[in-house]
Amino acid sequence: MNNPTPELPDQVQRFLFDATAVRGELVQLHQSYQEVLNRHDYPAPIERLLGELLAAAALLTATVKLDGTLTLEARGQGQVSLLMAECNTGLKGGDQLRAIARYQQQPEGETLQQLLGGGQLVITLDPYKGQRYQGIVALNQDNLAACLESYFASSEQLPSRLWLMADATAAGGLLLQQLPDDHHNKDADAWERINHLAATLSQDELLHLDQHEILHRLFHEETVRVFDPQPLSFGCTCSRERIADALASLGEADLREMLAEQGNITTQCHFCNTSYTFDSEALPDILKSKADGAPSGTTLH
Repeated sequence: MNNPTPELPDQVQRFLFDATAVRGELVQLHQSYQEVLNRHDYPAPIERLLGELLAAAALLTATVKLDGTLTLEARGQGQVSLLMAECNTGLKGGDQLRAIARYQQQPEGETLQQLLGGGQLVITLDPYKGQRYQGIVALNQDNLAACLESYFASSEQLPSRLWLMADATAAGGLLLQQLPDDHHNKDADAWERINHLAATLSQDELLHLDQHEILHRLFHEETVRVFDPQPLSFGCTCSRERIADALASLGEADLREMLAEQGNITTQCHFCNTSYTFDSEALPDILKSKADGAPSGTTLH
C-alpha cells in the first residue's frame, strides 16, 4: 500500500492574476488517488497515467463550473484499452473522484502513445439539470496535457496550458487560461510571462508542496488572488439499485437461468470492488426496476 502525504489535503485551488486576463486552477490528489490505486493492482506506468487523468478531471470540472458529472474516457488501440476518470460535484464533503483502467497484458513503455497507441479521449459533461454535452479529441499528442490543450483550443476557444504529473503517492495538475480580453486587462504581456514562470514547475513541487507555497514559488512577482479551495475525495456512485438496473437489462429469462445455475447472482463494481449479491427473492425487485423505466446501468458501474 502506498502512503499519501498526510499533511496535504486533496483539493483544487482557483486563482487569478489581478489586472490581467489570466486565471488558473491547481489540484493535488493524495488520499483519493491512493483510494483508486489500493483497489487495483495496476502497473506503475498505468498508475501514473491514471493519476494524470484524475487530476485533469478535477481541473476541468472546476474550470467549467459544472454542477453534475464530468467523465474523461480515453480509449486506446494499444496495450491499454481504457482509462476512465470521473468527477461528481455537489456531494457532501466536496467533489468526489473515481477512476479505472483496463489493459490486456503487462504493458511495455510508459508514455501515452506507447500505452494507448492512439485512440481518442471522450469528454462528457452531464449536468444534474440541463443537456448532456460530449466532446472528442484525438490522442495524437505526446502526453495527456497536450491533448487537452487541443480540446480547449478547438471547443472552448480559450488559450490554455496544462501540466499534469503523478508518481506512486500523489497526482496533481496546473491549468492556466487566457480569458477574452476586456478593459480590466492592463497587462498585455501577462499570458506569455506567466506561462514561462509556470513551465519551471517541477514534479516534486507540484505533488508534495503546499499549494500556496507552489503559487508563491512560481508567481511571487505577480499579484495573485486565491479563492476558497474545493475539497476532493474518493467516492463511488455505485449502489445496489444501480446494479439491479443493469441486471434488469439482461431480461427475465436470462436472469432466471443464471439463478437456476448459480443459486444467486454476484457482481462487482469495477471502480471500488464492492460486491453485490442477488438471490431469487430479489428477482421481482430487479424486474420491477425495468418495468418502471429506470435507466440501465453500464458495465462500469
